[in-house]
Amino acid sequence: MDGQTRLIKAEKTCKEPPKRSRNVFTDIKYFLLDSPAANTFINFGNGEEKRIYTESILQRIDIDVDKYKIFNIHRIGIEAPPSYVFDELLKWSGDSSCWPNNIAKVYLQDKSLEKIRIYLFGRIKSLLGLKNGIFGFKFLHLFDLTAIRIHGTPASADVDNARYLLYECKGGYPIGVFCMYVRSPIPERGEKEMSQLFMMVGFDFFGSKTLSKMKFIRRIWESFHNRVTGNVGKRFKQLCEWQFDKFTNGT
Repeated sequence: MDGQTRLIKAEKTCKEPPKRSRNVFTDIKYFLLDSPAANTFINFGNGEEKRIYTESILQRIDIDVDKYKIFNIHRIGIEAPPSYVFDELLKWSGDSSCWPNNIAKVYLQDKSLEKIRIYLFGRIKSLLGLKNGIFGFKFLHLFDLTAIRIHGTPASADVDNARYLLYECKGGYPIGVFCMYVRSPIPERGEKEMSQLFMMVGFDFFGSKTLSKMKFIRRIWESFHNRVTGNVGKRFKQLCEWQFDKFTNGT
């Protein structure tokens, strides 16, 4: 076997799926303690730059986020076609290796992505003998996602080949909108991979603009949210590229 053949073989076998989390402790390690290989959070220099960038996406999903004080966007490039990446998004469930299911368990109502409920530690009714709630605060039921629109077919005039899942998000955390949006790259923005996945959330803390204005609360939330979202994106990228590599190489 010559050097070139060994290199090709190594490249074909280097991709592997993300390790599946086994319990709460590995959820904490994989999603909170591990640092993503790349910074996926889009940090805008000023409000005008953010407005121009987000309008290119928001005009597609047709929703107003100006009413929310916080609008957070993450982007990650994936070496797989947009249609393939979107199909992987449609497989999201309580058994996904890309989501901290032991901490925030996903339940698909009627086995559909149209309505999703998220529960702390997967406990629907009680935890350590406590009912679902204390002093009026329901800490087990984290939030609900109700689909506003699942757009799986790009419009005929859509040169970006965009697809997305857009949700209204209610419950303890957060209250607002959540969107997973995938499109082809825009070279002028330095995007190289076949697909660009955006994970966006817009909300106010517990529906309060006053809380959302407090810098220390925003910084705590952003440090937590950015680390988890970055690791979710990293693992989803790894899964898509591994699956697509298997598909293209017939393995």
